Amino acid sequence: MPLSKRRLGGLQQALLAALATGLLAVTSPVNAATTLNLSYNGPPDADKNAVHLFATNLKRLVEEKSDGDIQLKLYPNSMLGEEQERMEQVINTPSLNIASFAGLSPIVPEIYVSAIPFLFEDYQAAHRFFDEGEYWKQVEGALKQRTGAELLGVIEEGGFLDFTNSKRPIHNPDDFKGLRFRAMDPSQVALYEAFGASGTPIPWSDTYMGLKTNVADGQMNPPMYIIMGSLYEVQKYLTLANVQYSDQFLVANGSWYEGLSDADRQALDAAVKEANALNREDVEKRVDARIQFLADQGMEVIEPSAEDLAAFRDKGQPAYIRWLQEDQGIDRQWIETALDDAGQQGLLSQ
Repeated sequence: MPLSKRRLGGLQQALLAALATGLLAVTSPVNAATTLNLSYNGPPDADKNAVHLFATNLKRLVEEKSDGDIQLKLYPNSMLGEEQERMEQVINTPSLNIASFAGLSPIVPEIYVSAIPFLFEDYQAAHRFFDEGEYWKQVEGALKQRTGAELLGVIEEGGFLDFTNSKRPIHNPDDFKGLRFRAMDPSQVALYEAFGASGTPIPWSDTYMGLKTNVADGQMNPPMYIIMGSLYEVQKYLTLANVQYSDQFLVANGSWYEGLSDADRQALDAAVKEANALNREDVEKRVDARIQFLADQGMEVIEPSAEDLAAFRDKGQPAYIRWLQEDQGIDRQWIETALDDAGQQGLLSQ
């Protein structure tokens, strides 16, 4: 889950400037036959990058289903800019963008609620949460209200997040004490601190070197990213804690989307749904093989006991929820709705 190199405040300032000049309001619909840019993170390798797999399937499917009315041009590897630059583009020009938390959270910080640790027992629970839950409908509405952009889908990008480090096996939260972890965003810093470690923000592009030079002892990512970044070369231990569901977010320019014919809009929506289903199937069937690959590369794989996982949950969830409320100012209603959707209604009162 890569981190943008620019400061989060930059996007907020750009949005305010756009609102002040009316840029967001005057973006005009365009002919649906125009070729659209689709930008995203990671290399153009479907075996190593699930986001690229989704993008290639979406391109094929939407062109088929729209009879060529909607054409996509793919821009992997952040070719059109880092996270916030790409969000500015999709808000202001006809385009599509697959954003990570670093791109979407400056506009809708409430998405951090979906990353409450240990919120989902399995993939099916996560799918129900994003496909059917009231909380995610509110997130979609917030993005549209604040920018005009449309949130079209939640893209599974590699499975659940696990811990790696170079110092010692981590079986339970006590094993974190004294370690320093690479953090993608402030939410991960809060989680590490709950376990007695510290977090330091490091961009994804610098993560390998940061781990190699001991700027950080460990990090948190799904197996796909550990392989993509060759982190197994500088990390010894892999703890399969299934901390958070790893996802990114497909965003469309709102004026373009609303300007589509009913038939083309239905074709796009159907293509997103089908490409997402293909992605989920591919990611989930590859997880075990990816873990085995990491073991074959010399990583020691630790599977925490049920008791240890409960200890992670008991320390991690309350600390993260406090961070949401106290540091991010997230209204209690957002958290309650998400917990209801996830079947963890009593958590907020603990």
